[in-house]
Amino acid sequence: MATTTVNQDQSDAWNGYEGRHWADHAERYDALNEGADELLLDAAGVRAGLRILDIGCGTGQLTRRAALRGAEGLGLDLSAPMLEAAADTAAKAGLESVSFVRGDAQVFPFDEAAYDAAVSRFGVMFFADPVAAFANIRRALRPGGRLAFVCSQGHAQMDQTVIYRAIGARIPVPDFTQHTGPASFADPARSQQVLSEAGFTSVTVEPFTLAQHWGADPDDAAGFLTDWGPVRHWMREAHADDAVRRQVRAAAAEAFAAYTTDDGVTLSARVWRVSADRP
Repeated sequence: MATTTVNQDQSDAWNGYEGRHWADHAERYDALNEGADELLLDAAGVRAGLRILDIGCGTGQLTRRAALRGAEGLGLDLSAPMLEAAADTAAKAGLESVSFVRGDAQVFPFDEAAYDAAVSRFGVMFFADPVAAFANIRRALRPGGRLAFVCSQGHAQMDQTVIYRAIGARIPVPDFTQHTGPASFADPARSQQVLSEAGFTSVTVEPFTLAQHWGADPDDAAGFLTDWGPVRHWMREAHADDAVRRQVRAAAAEAFAAYTTDDGVTLSARVWRVSADRP
């Protein structure tokens, strides 16, 4: 299905290196984020017989877990590489009740009132127009339908930012004090305002702490992180040569060492679980 995309910058990113890296390393990214899955499915009341919409589904783990509860799921994402991986994994698992489609949630032509719940695991932070996007998602839900998503409490609340600041001793990194980008919903008041303007009611914001498994050991975690799209971008912007790249990786490994456990490198992410109703 060909659909309109209004968030072209994000589409370009997720159909380039970023999306391919996530698709190629789906299990590793799931190890970072899967702690949110049951929180979302529980908040949305996902159970057998319901139709579930997964916004920013990526490689589809949350969609598949909804199916394992007996629900029918549609995963929507901008990234063709990630959707290909999602469909392939679902097919191999024999999950016939899920499907995946490429599209922009802000303008995708959802069937009206077709879904019982919408969920999103870190997939709502980059909407071009958040109110318009959530209003479109609301229209896709039946009256009484539920929305649930997780988002960061802010860069300062992520152990990951400690690693970034260690990298910052070698190359310039962004200002992590602002509620922008991945932290755009860090302020609960913004979630309340955006969702209310989009027509949702009973907006609830709850704090949780998730464990994120980054690798088998600090060097493994550092190798994964420095291949990740944002870090590659920072190094490209810094015109980093091979020597600087090695320094960045070494700095990351040294910072990851403080988070090493018997099970590997585990960081904490403090997140908000946001839920709301379509009246």
